[in-house]
Amino acid sequence: MERENYELIDNSPENRYEFRIGEEIAKIEYIKTNNNEIYLTHTEVPVSLEGRGIGSQLIEKTLQNIELQKLRLVPLCPFVTGYIQKHPDWRRIVMRGINI
Repeated sequence: MERENYELIDNSPENRYEFRIGEEIAKIEYIKTNNNEIYLTHTEVPVSLEGRGIGSQLIEKTLQNIELQKLRLVPLCPFVTGYIQKHPDWRRIVMRGINI
């Protein structure tokens, strides 16, 4: 089954990265600090969209965006932490001293 490729939106007024899928929004909420840190606090995929790999794609694209911005990541969301455990390459953008 071909995975749909969704466009990542950095909705900074709402402090979240999101995919808009039909009427639904899958999102990762964040807090950015003034010293180039980003805290990913909460991931939410609507029930109607579950099981399609949307959450993983959202995390992957969010991590790519964070890396492009040269931000240091502090993953507070268990879903993001689990993703990084499965894809340890991404530890390269996690702030030093943070255990995953």
